[in-house]
Amino acid sequence: MKECKHLAIIMDGNGRWAKAKGLPRTAGHKVGADNVRTIAIAADAEGVKYLTLYAFSTENWKRSQDEVSYLMKLPAYLFRMYMKEFLQRNMRIRLIGDLRPLPDATRKVLLEAAEESEKNTGLSLIIAINYGSHDEILRAVNHYAEDIRAGRAEPGIDEAGFEQYLDTRDFPPVDLLIRTSGEERISNFLLWQIAYAEMEFIPESWPEFTPEVLHRCLEEYSKRDRRFGGVH
Repeated sequence: MKECKHLAIIMDGNGRWAKAKGLPRTAGHKVGADNVRTIAIAADAEGVKYLTLYAFSTENWKRSQDEVSYLMKLPAYLFRMYMKEFLQRNMRIRLIGDLRPLPDATRKVLLEAAEESEKNTGLSLIIAINYGSHDEILRAVNHYAEDIRAGRAEPGIDEAGFEQYLDTRDFPPVDLLIRTSGEERISNFLLWQIAYAEMEFIPESWPEFTPEVLHRCLEEYSKRDRRFGGVH
């Protein structure tokens, strides 16, 4: 099977899945958090090296205060339940997004997980939280402008140079982007990094996204002819 080094997933449909079962939206988010562990293990077994999960976008603050508050508690739940296993499996927790607006407790849990696993060399489990691609690119531009003003950089920059200012500077480009739950849009996720990614929009919601569904998506990916703008 063709290697998928960097897999990115828009984990959509938790709330709708819960509603369809007569459950509160928060129940869907909890099941979705548990599925992070399941799919991280499955992706690792499939040979994926970088798994980026869209956990909370810069636009998700518009949701109800109760739902946002619950979502902000999920990192503590996730790492309390599964951090020991992540470490045993040599996984490294990494973070993208602007962590500054997060509640102090949420930011602390995330940073501690990243620090605790920073020497691991297996799957990089990348949590995109308070992440939006427009925000990331604007932060990168402003950082570059600050470096010019401070004499740390010269005007004029190429793609490789600009990528060093992105949150994803340590990661390869995305090979495959999957969005669950039937929606067919990108939602401000990794716009720079998916320039030549293959995309799959699948009907299963994130709580229904099993290792078998992942394998199906990777098999479909392996059939794609990636030309990167050229002609074969």
